[in-house]
Amino acid sequence: MIVTRCLFTSCASCVSSGAAAGPRLNNNQLYKFSYTTEVLVDRVRGSKEGSAGYKISSDVNVNLVWRDQTNKDDQLIQLAISNLRIEPVSPRSEKKNILHGSTTKSILGKNKLAALTKPFLVHLKNGKAKAFYSYRSEPATVKNLKRGLASLLQVQLSTGKVVENDVSGRCTVEYKAVKGQVTRTKNLETCKTEETGFTTHSKVLGVSRKASSVTVFTLENGFIRSAEAEETHSLAVNARRSVAAKVVSKQSLKLVGTEAGPLEAAGKDAAAVVKSMDTKLAAMICVLIPSPLSRAPRSFLALIQTIRKAPKDEILKVLKSASKTSLPQVVDAVTSSQTSESLDAMLEFLNFTDAKGLVLQERFLYACGFASHPNERMLQALLDISKGKIGSTDIKESVVIIMGALVHKLCQKGGCKLPTVEQVKKMILNGPDSTTVESEVQMYLLALKNSLLPEAIPIFTKYAESEVGAYSTIALTALQRYDVNLMTSEVKQTVNRVYHQNRRIYEKNVRAAAADVILSSNPTYMEVKNLLLSIGNLPHEMNKYMLSKIQDILRFQMPASKVLRHAMKDMISHNYDRFAKVGSSSAFSGFMAQSSDLTSTYSLDILYSGSGILRRSNMNIFGATNEAMLHGLQVAIEAQGLESLIAATPDEGEEDLESFAGMSALLFDIQLRPVTFFKGYSDLMSKMFSMTGDPMNVVKGLILLSDHSEVIQLQSGLKASAEFQGGLAIDISGGMEISLWYRESKTSVNNRGALVITGNVTVDMDFLRAGVEVSFDTEASLDFITTVQFSEYPFLVCMQMDKSTFPVSEYLTKYESLPSGKSVVSRKSKKTLVPGSEFPLHQENSNMCKRVFDSNW
Repeated sequence: MIVTRCLFTSCASCVSSGAAAGPRLNNNQLYKFSYTTEVLVDRVRGSKEGSAGYKISSDVNVNLVWRDQTNKDDQLIQLAISNLRIEPVSPRSEKKNILHGSTTKSILGKNKLAALTKPFLVHLKNGKAKAFYSYRSEPATVKNLKRGLASLLQVQLSTGKVVENDVSGRCTVEYKAVKGQVTRTKNLETCKTEETGFTTHSKVLGVSRKASSVTVFTLENGFIRSAEAEETHSLAVNARRSVAAKVVSKQSLKLVGTEAGPLEAAGKDAAAVVKSMDTKLAAMICVLIPSPLSRAPRSFLALIQTIRKAPKDEILKVLKSASKTSLPQVVDAVTSSQTSESLDAMLEFLNFTDAKGLVLQERFLYACGFASHPNERMLQALLDISKGKIGSTDIKESVVIIMGALVHKLCQKGGCKLPTVEQVKKMILNGPDSTTVESEVQMYLLALKNSLLPEAIPIFTKYAESEVGAYSTIALTALQRYDVNLMTSEVKQTVNRVYHQNRRIYEKNVRAAAADVILSSNPTYMEVKNLLLSIGNLPHEMNKYMLSKIQDILRFQMPASKVLRHAMKDMISHNYDRFAKVGSSSAFSGFMAQSSDLTSTYSLDILYSGSGILRRSNMNIFGATNEAMLHGLQVAIEAQGLESLIAATPDEGEEDLESFAGMSALLFDIQLRPVTFFKGYSDLMSKMFSMTGDPMNVVKGLILLSDHSEVIQLQSGLKASAEFQGGLAIDISGGMEISLWYRESKTSVNNRGALVITGNVTVDMDFLRAGVEVSFDTEASLDFITTVQFSEYPFLVCMQMDKSTFPVSEYLTKYESLPSGKSVVSRKSKKTLVPGSEFPLHQENSNMCKRVFDSNW
């Protein structure tokens, strides 16, 4: 017989000498109890009457088998379950009752019923379960139900905190004893179990949970008269808390009478007595035994779940048999599954030496970047790819950029010291200085921007003052992403030098990026005053941009608004001449949506050259919950060196810039590889005559936004599985058109998305299954269009940010089923239409739009 102990740690001096530490049974006495355990699953605000679930009732006989003569609190107790009944958790009509016409034997089966009604033993010492004795051949569900019942005998009669083992795991428990009543409160957050799950690293996209477990014991003559336990677990999607579910477990043990029982057995210890009773009885661990769980998400999420259970060979067959149109979506799902088998299948399926496979290769890399719980092996796979032959330069850049994102996620989980992480950190930290190829330097800087490594701050500080504008812009926008507390005086001095051009002349967009860093990093009074004093001495459009930026900070009450107001009391800094500069550049922030769960804001920053051609357009969308903020989207369009097209004079510091236009996107805190519209004069001219006005795709695919899985081990011995997932189909594109004939330019950023979030909580006991699924889906589009007419100065600029009408649907499904196939399902849904709208910008823009469209008409 193998003996496994149930260890516990109790508080010091909890029990005074001679006093009972736990419940004591009398010799030659049989205690007769009624026992009920029930479980229900529902939406968080659901009532018991409408919940899915079931109730198990029985009679339980308890008697003392053996006691240590030197310690009355060291007891071996036998429990026997009889008269077992399984019923719905609440009254049901015959049509909705899957148990109608069934018997306990037909539900459980002959073997399980026999196993459940076979007596078992608990070794109780000082009120704690030291060992649980049953038969190894019993099914896991039977053992767990017996453990759940045994947990109601484990009680400490004095006030104090202990660490206990029971069916929930190893947990911190607090006891409060008052006149014949003991309340046991279990801190479920402390419970350690063998079964683990995973969750999304982003709090905004993640799932929050609340759990409580309270058992109230009443005692009479030193033994338990009743025990009432209630345990609740609720889970909700942080960004939309109506997508939520709960599981409630209740236990009730009541003494109904006593009668003469068997005599106490003799023996030197509990183990010897057990062996003398039945050699097949074995000591089991007190914690829950793992058993298979079922999942039921849908569509893309359902495919992910299927792949997570599939071996590599089967996954490869799916990839090879997928049609050309569906293959990109299959690649998204396989990569998002994040199993070793799915990763192996993808690495075998993709040929990175083939430049023609760029689309699938980039879908794989982006899915790795958005991985909800990446591991070291995924990072190692990308590192191996980067060291091998890669057919496409674009893919080589994406591999390194995405490695930076994985380093950040692994460091967030405490894996910064993992060997592969250390290796990649060294590679990207040394990268910018290891090459003179401009595209490679940018690649390493973007990887460092994704990594958010504190060690990269000196590198960004150095490159902020680079002579190459692209390096400076990446370095400055990266610094803006760091925690303000990491912005040392050296970093701030460098950024201020760039803005004020103390050492050299910089491009306008570089100076604008430096201003953003200053204003978002707890600026001092003197920093703000110097910024204000610079207005009026800047290029025309830069003057207007800075004025608009400051007004936006004040209007939107951003953190820097307080020090700005203080500095503006000085009339030299704040006067009419300085604050009446004309121009078309602007900065504006506003609310997209506000709810108790999530606040979503947007910002639009546009900087023009003095000739009226776009220099930089930057659209940002942020999501914030009470606990965290997520940079959901950033789409930046940059253009330079286009003045020759309209025979205009470039601004200071921009005389020798190569013709260029491109777009860069940051999605859910991850910087993606920038795309180029054109580069160089010859490329520009060829594109000028071939431009169709159709936008260029930046990112398109299916993203596993949130991914939460856990096993909830209930004190009753029942077990629930909880799965919450969010899938997003996204298509972001952008374009730029220039008409020399009409002296007009137009830039567009088009965002399309469809979102599905599902939450599924299931209690599966082999013989009976109950569950609830909550889900939410929507699809929407958001377009940002800027039209510029540069035939006169100040030129006319019209910005439009339109949101289409979109549907929002919420679903609630409750289900109960038997292995025979008999089931009951109830469904509810709520659908609403959110009307489309044009997001408000400043009044000056509205006036300009009227003039632009009037002139077009």
